[in-house]
This record gives sequence, structure tokens and C-alpha cells, in this order.
Amino acid sequence: MPPHHAGPCPQPLRLVIFLHRRVIGIPASVPSRSAASALSALPSQPALQCQPALPSSLVLPLAAVALVALPVFVQAPLVRLNPVPAVLLTLPLVGLALLLERSGDARWKDLGALLVGFSGSWLAGGLFWGWFRLHPLCHLPLEAALLPLALGGFGGRWRLAASFYLASLAGTALTDAGIAATGLMPLWPRVLAAPIHEAPLLLQEAAIQVFQPLHLSLLLGLALVLLLACRELWQRGVCGRLAAATLAATLGVDGLFLAASLLAPRLSGLI
Repeated sequence: MPPHHAGPCPQPLRLVIFLHRRVIGIPASVPSRSAASALSALPSQPALQCQPALPSSLVLPLAAVALVALPVFVQAPLVRLNPVPAVLLTLPLVGLALLLERSGDARWKDLGALLVGFSGSWLAGGLFWGWFRLHPLCHLPLEAALLPLALGGFGGRWRLAASFYLASLAGTALTDAGIAATGLMPLWPRVLAAPIHEAPLLLQEAAIQVFQPLHLSLLLGLALVLLLACRELWQRGVCGRLAAATLAATLGVDGLFLAASLLAPRLSGLI
């Protein structure tokens, strides 16, 4: 039976055959029409597109940084207007946190647990700045009011909440230690109780006092210890990265507060 001819070879294949035989000197290995048809029948794969995505390991640390900065821009104005709504806002925060924590998605569950820890810090901050802000010695005890709950939850399902709360508390303790070490603690109630036209000058005076050589050395030493702690914590899993981001954000907020106290005291959030 004479062989079946499928018709003339397509022009691109003829060119390949010519190059192999005449130029390279090796016969071309050309797939049969049936093989080519099978290949052409395969579903085409869409071209891969480079879409930058946020690594999952950075979601919680970045959320922690945002939550550390939030009280400066949201809670401080609310407390100045009326401390009661600022404190009562803790309830919807806890409700939202529990809804997220009980969702099926793992990422939302983690964010919900983080928000539980933030709710504790929010409540303590509202109580202090609303009613006890003229008494700086009450600051740390109020911030640590939920410490037993945080320690109890650290070994269970609330470890992310506890990590944020404990890191936030540690950052507060270091900030207060820096204020006490530089001799600024007596100026704290003076700035907050001063008339509105005197408070910026007092705050600026306090900021200038920080830049005395001894005081600046102490603060730089504390900042170095904090950064080394952040570096160590970052290598200790999810909770460690969350705590490191919280401490680093606290250091950044303190630096912004110092800069604002020098350049624009009314924007510092304290007045």
C-alpha cells in the first residue's frame, strides 16, 4: 500500500530541514504530524506574571508595628476629648478580635489573637491618660494590670496576644526607665498640667535636656540593648518576630516623639 502523504511540509519545518542538512550536515529530527497535533492540542499555560506578594511571615510583625503607632494618632486625641469613649472602645475591639480569632482562616485567627493583646494595651493606656496622667509612677502599674492574664495565656492559644502585650509592656518599661534615668520624670506632670501656651516650651526644654552627653549616652545604650534583643527575638519563631517588631516599633515611636518635642511640641501627642 503506498504511503499516505499528509501534504507539503510547512514553511518553518522546511527551513529547519534545510539548515540541518545543508548547513549543519545532520538530518533534522522533525516530529510527525500526529505528534505535532497532539502537542498543539495541549492546553496552553498562561504566562507567569510577577506579582509582588507580602510574605506571610511579615504580616503579623507589620500589623504589630501599626498597632503600636495607633494609640499615638487615635487614642491620644480621643482621650483628650473624652476619656470615657476611649476606654469603652475596648469592648468593640475585643469583640472584633474574638470574631477574627474564631474564623476558619489561619491568618485572620492570628490577627484576631494579636488584636486581643492590643485591646489590653489600649485599655491600660486609656485609663492612665484619662485619669492618672499627672501621676507618672502609676503608668507602669496600670500598663501591667493584665500581666497575670498575659502570662497565663502565653502557653496556650493566646500566645500571640500575650507576646504582643508583654513586648509592649517591656517597651513601656524601657521608655519609663529612660525618662527616669535622664531626670525628666519631675517634668512630666509639669508639662501636662501647664497652660496650653507654656506646655510646648516645657516639653521642648525637656527634649533639649535629653541631648546632654550623659543622658544621650544612657538613652543610646538602652536603644542598643533593645535592638540586640529584637535581633535575638526575631530568630525565635512567630511569637519572637511579633515581639521584636513590637519592641522596635516602640523605639521608633519614642524617637518620633523626641523629634516632635524638639521641632513641633504641639504635634507630639502629649499636649
